Amino acid sequence: MTAPQQMSPATSLPPDRWRREVTRLVAGDQGVRFAGLFGSAESDGGVRLSAYLFPGQAPEPLVLHTDLAAGGLRYPALTTDLPAAFWYERVLHDLFGVVPEGHPRLDPLLLPLRDPGRAPLPGTAHRPQPVDPEESALPRALTGPGVFTIPHGPVRSGVLESVEYLVETPGEDIPRVQIRVFHKHRGVSKAFERRTVDDGVLIAERGEGIASVAHALAFCHAAETCAGADVPWAGRLVRVLYAELERIANHLDVMLKLTDAAGLAVATARFGVHKERVLRLNGRLCGSRFGRSVVMPGGVRALPAVPPGELGAELDRLHSAVTADWRAAMGTPSFLDRLRGTGPLPMPVARRHGALGPIGRASGCAEDARIDRPYDAYGSLALGPPPQYTEGDVMARTRVRGHELTHSFALLSQVVDELRALPDGSPLSVRLPDDLSGESAGWAEGPQGETLYVLRFDRGRVVRCAPRSASFHNLVLFHEVFAGDILTDFPFIEASFGLSIAGVAV
Repeated sequence: MTAPQQMSPATSLPPDRWRREVTRLVAGDQGVRFAGLFGSAESDGGVRLSAYLFPGQAPEPLVLHTDLAAGGLRYPALTTDLPAAFWYERVLHDLFGVVPEGHPRLDPLLLPLRDPGRAPLPGTAHRPQPVDPEESALPRALTGPGVFTIPHGPVRSGVLESVEYLVETPGEDIPRVQIRVFHKHRGVSKAFERRTVDDGVLIAERGEGIASVAHALAFCHAAETCAGADVPWAGRLVRVLYAELERIANHLDVMLKLTDAAGLAVATARFGVHKERVLRLNGRLCGSRFGRSVVMPGGVRALPAVPPGELGAELDRLHSAVTADWRAAMGTPSFLDRLRGTGPLPMPVARRHGALGPIGRASGCAEDARIDRPYDAYGSLALGPPPQYTEGDVMARTRVRGHELTHSFALLSQVVDELRALPDGSPLSVRLPDDLSGESAGWAEGPQGETLYVLRFDRGRVVRCAPRSASFHNLVLFHEVFAGDILTDFPFIEASFGLSIAGVAV
């Protein structure tokens, strides 16, 4: 297992130099990807900013820090030269009151407050009072005869998350979309503080329900890295099992929504049945349809409740049924007409942003943490190369998911064989020290892409947890894909992204 190394405290750079270094590294030709920007409030009123960069296939992130002193929470914005930091810097402003000077649009994203002085300050013992969000209309950017704004959400028909899309349009075309996600913000990063490591993983797997296993893994990887713990082989296998079942369920859900948008009632019903079969299988394996309470710091709690032979037979039947219906859907001309050329994400934009998961792989970004920075049992299993397309449209994103489904079933077959060969009494976990202290990062390749957790511990308690889902990192790209598309294309583009608003507003 290749694991990230525990990070030693880095020297803090002055804000101007820090900005230059971050933008220089990402803009260079060394393949450095911007992975996130996080803040941590200090007891003296200052705020530490940490930029996380992944240099190519390096096994650990490069972290650059800068410290802002109390009374001077300002720094030159990264966004002007590094557009991928656009939402990250808005979150810093919401949660810490930090002002990135020169930021092009610093309106609230996660926590619209009428009183900025009531910021929650993650990383401190500060407990903010409940707040009423500011819901006044956002300023329009498009003007002219016949231009109007369609508020789409936050309440919509069907089982959909609360998000408000403000579509500015002259009638049919969609030249601009604004997004409001604060309806789903629950203050999860503050909920981690002063929790034990065991309690922390329970919060992590509830941050983004459809990616519960990915969040639990990323959290546990950070804790295990800090402790220098090595998870037993049996525990690593069980982790891969639930992670791949989660991936399959998510990709089936995307296809369900795409066929529903196209009015293909039979296909929608069949993909709904397949997804339900996966969730029920999860329930039989561990008692939770979402695979919760299996992953724990140091390993897993138990082997699957279904014997390997029975599990393998069920997976074979499921694979056969899913493959047949996926092939039928992708052979339906009226369906393909709605996918082809819709919502294209240009490859240069995707690469400059560091697009993750199926969205990135559909636009020429091949990175997959299971391959580039393998964890648990992935380094010992035959995963195969990640699918990669360059068209970047809904069709390409759907094809990526089709390939990933095939790879996931192949991985599960290998896992079942390995579970069958385990000696009786194989250990499933190791115990982490009760006085765990230090700072570390952990990640996992969720169905939406790389999930990243940055954790700081003090004597066995979480002092600061900064969770970053692939949903948060990728949703900002939704602004970029409406090139010649019209209102009836909207549900296809949204479904093809396959993201969770809860994960965005975590």
